[in-house]
Amino acid sequence: MNPIIEKIRQELKSIADPVAAESSKRFFKEDQLIKVYGIKTPIVIKIAKEHLKKLSNEPKGTIYSLCEELWKSGIIEEICIACEWAYAQRKLFSEDDFAVFDRWVKNYVTNWAACDTLCNHTIGTFVEMYPSYLNELKKWTKSDNRWVKRAAAVTLIIPGKKGIFADDIFDIATLLMTDTDDMVQKGYGWLLKATSGTYPQRVFDFVNSHKATMPRTALRYAIEKLPAEMKREAMQKD
Repeated sequence: MNPIIEKIRQELKSIADPVAAESSKRFFKEDQLIKVYGIKTPIVIKIAKEHLKKLSNEPKGTIYSLCEELWKSGIIEEICIACEWAYAQRKLFSEDDFAVFDRWVKNYVTNWAACDTLCNHTIGTFVEMYPSYLNELKKWTKSDNRWVKRAAAVTLIIPGKKGIFADDIFDIATLLMTDTDDMVQKGYGWLLKATSGTYPQRVFDFVNSHKATMPRTALRYAIEKLPAEMKREAMQKD
């Protein structure tokens, strides 16, 4: 084990809260085997940043290797640190990094927290820098893995809020439209909700034209931020 990983684990274990850990598991009904120390996220991020300072002279590849070691633990707090470290490399992102991120999504993501933390910031920023990889997100929608499919949607949450990649966002929502997994439905519903801040009419028209086939879970998420009249009409059955 790398010495810095060992130090991080010792520190996390020293402040772990078994009661908080047990309580937090109720947020992960989809994964009853969730592993967690029970430490609040701001504290974990502070630890991540403190230890990253010690790695300031290390190349990006070394940081990614350490991230992968943390990912392999499957422990929420260690994954949070891995995501924080990866996002900290954003000024150094290159197209080759997609292979790393793709591997993490497909091999290590097993719950919504890991999926959303990695995708919202690290992969979302990468795709903003290299838009050609939007096509890879669309390939993710065809996966048999629920988290890979969710990742296709939640990667574009922040771009959606910014009002960019709208056509691709609606393409991904269409590709995931009839998925029966509620984690996938919530993922693309959230994406549409994020996009509705800039394109309320377009999201309304999309939902209204697909409400016969769109699962109710996705629909409710998608229209949450729309004006009241639009929400009422969208909820009406044809």
